[in-house]
Amino acid sequence: MTLRLAIVGRPNVGKSTLFNRLAGKRLAIVDDRPGVTRDRRFGTGRIGDLDVELIDTAGFEDVTDESLEARMRAQTEAAIRECDVALFVIDSRVGVTQLDEIFADVLRRHDRPVIVIANKAEGRQGDEGTNDAFRLGLGEPIPLSAEHGEGLADLYAALRAFADDPEESEDADEADFEAVVAAEREAGEEEDLEADAADDRPLRIAIVGRPNAGKSTLVNRLIGEDRLLTGPEAGITRDAIPVDWSLGGRAIRLVDTAGLRRKARVQEGLEKLSTADTIRAITFAEVVILVVDATHPFEIQDLQIADLVEREGRALVFVLAKWDLIDEPQSRLAEIRETLDRQLPQVRGAPLVALSAETGRNVDRLMPAVFKVHENWSTRVKTRDLNDWLAMAIQRHPPPAVNGRRIRPKYMAQTKARPPTFVLFATRAEQLPDHYRRYLVHALRESFDLPGVPIRVSVRSSRNPFVDGPSPKAAGPAGGVRARAGPRKASGTARSKAAAQTAQIAKTAQTAKSAQTAKSAKSAKPAKVTKVSGRSRPAAGSKPASRAGARPGKVKGRPASGRAVRSKGSAPRGRPSKPGKS
Repeated sequence: MTLRLAIVGRPNVGKSTLFNRLAGKRLAIVDDRPGVTRDRRFGTGRIGDLDVELIDTAGFEDVTDESLEARMRAQTEAAIRECDVALFVIDSRVGVTQLDEIFADVLRRHDRPVIVIANKAEGRQGDEGTNDAFRLGLGEPIPLSAEHGEGLADLYAALRAFADDPEESEDADEADFEAVVAAEREAGEEEDLEADAADDRPLRIAIVGRPNAGKSTLVNRLIGEDRLLTGPEAGITRDAIPVDWSLGGRAIRLVDTAGLRRKARVQEGLEKLSTADTIRAITFAEVVILVVDATHPFEIQDLQIADLVEREGRALVFVLAKWDLIDEPQSRLAEIRETLDRQLPQVRGAPLVALSAETGRNVDRLMPAVFKVHENWSTRVKTRDLNDWLAMAIQRHPPPAVNGRRIRPKYMAQTKARPPTFVLFATRAEQLPDHYRRYLVHALRESFDLPGVPIRVSVRSSRNPFVDGPSPKAAGPAGGVRARAGPRKASGTARSKAAAQTAQIAKTAQTAKSAQTAKSAKSAKPAKVTKVSGRSRPAAGSKPASRAGARPGKVKGRPASGRAVRSKGSAPRGRPSKPGKS
């Protein structure tokens, strides 16, 4: 038996912390300030062997007017009526307050089982407040610390009494027998169940937009009840609230989110948490409904949110809310559509639904548009059709030449859907201009009827062995490289790399040769030189020593030292002597 537990109490006693503890994950936003939670949030959890369904509620306020606090109180009372057991949370460090006593009377009037939880009871600081909770008259309080997980065993023991059903215990043997038979029957059908699991998953739809655009009102109109808190105040919703719904036998999960403001205006830590929760909802959604105020359509923040959705790869549907306030709707709708296609070309053709959630006008047009765009988002295109389209697209508009050489697309295939992702194989893929890639994306969207769906196209080139090295398939059994059948022209990068290697080898050889020549010149014996008529001549039988690095052979007029020797009184070579200075 699954117990439905409503966690109730006055503000800032730790209800959302206890909700996260029992759910086993951080679902609700938690902050030190009171009044953070406003809407009812549902979740599932487990305590020991007990499966529980949790309801987190807003802090109780003793008001009955038309204010926001009164509407929050109505949501809390609705949760009490829906639950099996109410967990009444108090602050053990503060003790029982007057508001706690008023709320205890409200719980008695609803005639639901109540378990009093004295939260924040770690250590001995909460002993006095725990003992003070006896005067509420709702039974023995359970000291517990939701932050540190202390006291959950006592809570399990208290809930165990409500989970045990005498009628179920009488039929335990019969239930066990039926369970064994069902398990054997399902053993042979496991593959079919796994195949149907994808169809049973709910369609995840996130509803986003600027503050006070009408998101919560739209959700209430779709499901037909006042499930979410609404009002004229901006920024009422703080958490991303999931709402399970079904339409025509199809499971749907609507996620109402907090309004997104410009990043420069988000200063408080609580608003930063709400913004992060909204972005997380967009990430895990399949279809995103962007609600735009029709009186101020497509401001900068709306365009930025749409661009974020496209970058996340989610299907997008635009909703013009508050359409009942617009005069001349037909001309205004055509103008807005033209503005949308001009400012957001990356989602050209996305569905645009003009409606009024307050009056229900045109609301029935929204879900068919959502189902259509989700179908387009999950589309797969056959490879043969894709390559036939590629040939026509290239013939209509060939790729431009870059540096005097053309880029030749060769082959195209779809690698995955959700969103549709394609891979194009072409020569010199890294030099394909961005404008030609955008041309391919727009042509894909128009040819295969994919409006409002983000399309990804990545371009790759074949392997170049001169740049990337030999491929593993080209290696022989001993690790060698198989010879190619014929010569192949190297690219510019390969030629420059080979020239650099050749220059390095030549430089190394020249250095070795110079060192060897210098070593041989150093080991040779010096020649004997005699002076004859003013000139130095080597002695008979001796050879002139050569310079290091000089070419071998006899050099006329130059001794072994490499410098010419002139006789006395002779003029320099090439310069006639001046008269009077002989």
